[in-house]
Amino acid sequence: MAIGDRSYSRFSMAIPAGALRAIGRLNVPVYRATGGRVGGRVGKAPVLLLTTTGRKSGEPRTAPVLYLSDGGRLVVIGSNAGNPRTPAWALNLAANPDAEIEIGRKRQTVRARIAQGSERSELWRKVNDLYAGFADYEERTSRDISVFVLEPGSASPVARR
Repeated sequence: MAIGDRSYSRFSMAIPAGALRAIGRLNVPVYRATGGRVGGRVGKAPVLLLTTTGRKSGEPRTAPVLYLSDGGRLVVIGSNAGNPRTPAWALNLAANPDAEIEIGRKRQTVRARIAQGSERSELWRKVNDLYAGFADYEERTSRDISVFVLEPGSASPVARR
């Protein structure tokens, strides 16, 4: 594991879940204001802004998420830094797979699905090659961590606030 990844994962696991959410909320306007130049990386791993539709509220919700570019699709991991609870964005995507992503200043609608079986195993390996901290998160939690595949062009874009 790269030293940088271990430092980032240990830091994120030491932060209480509420503080981690607050940091994410603060990162969104900074990312947008700088086109991702600030808040657009964790170590060598790139960050995108993912806007989902709240499964309870129906309101748009935006979260910064590490991602892997894999051909024409993107891969995001519902790790929540190994916390016992699944991140809200992952629950939202499972309930409504249509979402919007922002990478730098570019926006695009996507449709999400959860990878299964050998596809999940292969993507998990690739994501851990990019950011080895996910292995630390997996060790920390007893829940299954979802691997989401984001493919371009959802039917209905997410309204942003």
